[in-house]
Amino acid sequence: MAATKGFNPAKDIPSLAGKVVLVTGGNAGLGKQTIAYLAQHSPARIYLAARTASKAASAIAEIKTATPSAVIEHLPLDLSDFASIAAAASTFTTREQRLDILVNNAGIMATPYSLTKQGHEIQFGTNHVGHALLTKLLLPTLQHTAAQPGADVRIVNVTSAALYMAPSGGIIWDQPALEQHATWRRYGQSKLANVLFARECARRYPAITSVSIHPGVIFTDLYTSVKQNALMKLAVSGYTYLAPYLPGHYKDTIEGALNQTWAATAPKDALKNGEYYVPVGKGGGGSAVSKDMELAKKLWEWTEEELKKHGY
Repeated sequence: MAATKGFNPAKDIPSLAGKVVLVTGGNAGLGKQTIAYLAQHSPARIYLAARTASKAASAIAEIKTATPSAVIEHLPLDLSDFASIAAAASTFTTREQRLDILVNNAGIMATPYSLTKQGHEIQFGTNHVGHALLTKLLLPTLQHTAAQPGADVRIVNVTSAALYMAPSGGIIWDQPALEQHATWRRYGQSKLANVLFARECARRYPAITSVSIHPGVIFTDLYTSVKQNALMKLAVSGYTYLAPYLPGHYKDTIEGALNQTWAATAPKDALKNGEYYVPVGKGGGGSAVSKDMELAKKLWEWTEEELKKHGY
């Protein structure tokens, strides 16, 4: 399978024997392709976290067609609902004693304004807050694994270059106030939060390698909700036209999943803890606000308070 930028998953991913992997949004798009890449290298088990059981089953069957020996299990997960997240974490920790690779891949984009069950703007709540809660509930297992001899624990947070679309101040904390902002601005805020979360996670838990990645410009199922809106469809049409001229443009998930797969499996010394990477494996980028460690700390503390309000 051809690869770009010098990273070839078939050859460059080392043996994952004994490792346990969890990928959110693994039933389609980049998440599914990431699992397909990882499955070829014999991890002990991969958990495909997704809302819909039928779609998860279909994805697992397709991946196993190429890699029959792969051990992949569906983990029911709705990132817009704390109860579902807690149930998923409980199911996982009941079954497993370790977690080596957590890929926070799932996301929604450019949706109409609405709130999650816990009152967060739907994109910010799903893309950031939901993943933050899942990560928090899995941290004891991640830390336990990191303490084992020879361990190499990764948290890969899938963000987007759309972080540049975030509000000029970085984060708008008042969730109802976000209704007054364009959907792309709200999406940009959620993607900025992914980068800041990774940076602060790395600072607080240095034994775990936590990074954020931009997968490149690629059209996946993430665009389904966009196409249902005439105005957004027009915007995406223009974006589609420009995409081949943008950095990191990929035509499909085979290339689009390379950066997050690289981040999950490259030699540990190839990554800088807390860094933001563009395809493939290029660090040091991002907006000025995405490098603001005071904002990263504030976001972490704000998120913790939001989780505590609901008993987490």
